[in-house]
Parts: sequence; C-alpha cells; structure tokens
Amino acid sequence: MSALSETRSTVSIMSQFDPMPDSLMTERLRLRPWTEADAPQYRALWLGRDPRSVRVISAAGRPTVEDLRASIRSQLASTALTDFGLMVVERRAEKDFIGYCGLIGRDATPEEPEVAYELLRAAHGRGYATEAVRAVQDAAAAAGRSRLWAGVRVWNIASLRVLNKLGFVSSGQVSEDLERGDMVLMTCRLEQPS
Repeated sequence: MSALSETRSTVSIMSQFDPMPDSLMTERLRLRPWTEADAPQYRALWLGRDPRSVRVISAAGRPTVEDLRASIRSQLASTALTDFGLMVVERRAEKDFIGYCGLIGRDATPEEPEVAYELLRAAHGRGYATEAVRAVQDAAAAAGRSRLWAGVRVWNIASLRVLNKLGFVSSGQVSEDLERGDMVLMTCRLEQPS
C-alpha cells in the first residue's frame, strides 16, 4: 500500500468519528494545542525522564530545542490529518507548561487510539495526570470512540495507578524488554454520553 493510500485509509477511518476538540478545560488544567514556543519546556520534560525510558536525551544532546520545534510542527501536521493528537497540559491559574496529554494513533487499530501523557516531575503526585487523562477520555467518548489503549512500563507504578483509577485494565499483551522494562498494553471501554 502506498503512503498516500495509507493516509487516505486512515483519514477515512478517522472521519467516522467527530473530531476531538482543539483544547480542553478541567477544574485546574487547560489542555491546548502545541506551539513552537513550547519546545524549551518540552526539552525540560525530556531531561527529567527516567533513564529507562526509550526517549531520553542522547549523549550527543539530541533532541535539541530546535529538534523539538520540528517535532512539534510534525505533531501539528499529524493532528490536522487525524483530528486528534497530543496537547500541552498547563495549570489554569499559573498558565505554566507541566506536560502533555492526548491521543496518538495505533497502527494495529487506528480507530482505537492510544492515550499518552507525561508530566514534569515537579507536577507529579497532585492528581494532574488523572485529571488530564479523564478529560481526554471524556472528549474521546463524546467524539464517538468506544475504546482507548495505553502502553506503560511495568516499573512506572504511578502511571499504572492513574490508568487503573480511570478504568484501564490489562489487555493481556506484554512486550518484553529486558533493557527498559516490559511494556504492558492496557485498554479501557468508554461510556458514550447520553
């Protein structure tokens, strides 16, 4: 299948759902589209990652802020094609970048995307991840989606707690990774709004 055919097929699948909103509000958070100005804070997030993570700053210092600006441009283009993507998470009162949350595509089941989120370490332990993911779940259900997925490393106990709290359960699929820790694939059925 050509790249153009794959894109058209993906857009066709995506069009059976309403688009996700550009931004979401919760009691304490605002989830909004990325801008290139977010690149320095995005890099700070990379710098604070657990060293077992797949995506860490390399010995050569990559990705740089400029690399991440390009990544943001790519994410925005992808969001325009699929009607969903990652959004910046910021605290409403402080208007500060604390991470990202949203949906990413899954090759196996593009109609059932994966929820992805990550917060700066300084924002951990305050319920922000739960609040952001819940907002994304609600928006996905309102758009007509019936199930979401999430991949999480077995050592990431905090994320496992967040996902369990929000109704995600193990799908029984585990990708073994002796170097970085096994990845558990979790899934959640969404309740359609009345």
